[in-house]
Amino acid sequence: MKHAALLLSAIALGACVPAQEAPVVSTAPALPSGSQVELGQPVMVGELKVTPLEVAEDSRCPMNARCVWAGRVILVTRIDGQGWRETTPLTLGEPFATHGIPIRLTSVSPERVTGDAPAPAEYRFGFEGGN
Repeated sequence: MKHAALLLSAIALGACVPAQEAPVVSTAPALPSGSQVELGQPVMVGELKVTPLEVAEDSRCPMNARCVWAGRVILVTRIDGQGWRETTPLTLGEPFATHGIPIRLTSVSPERVTGDAPAPAEYRFGFEGGN
């Protein structure tokens, strides 16, 4: 009886925890290497399956502005290899390696424009590496 009361208490407390919204990930097959993909769309990058999940930062200088700093894009990305999975932030143009395999976020579109940030559904990403 004591165990049942503890179990019911744990279930009741668990119901009070706010749910976190999970990123939407496509169940469609991964697109071939070299494809530009949207958030949640997997793409094959060499031997890796790469899925962009969330734009954590987009501080790029708008194309119609003058900036002291070019800014950067940080993309939370899921990387699937043979028998393993990793979620990591990738920074546009910076090399990254996991399990001895290099991968790089090479392109992000659309360009930013002063006073207007792209909506998540508008982003497209390109990757290289995976060999």
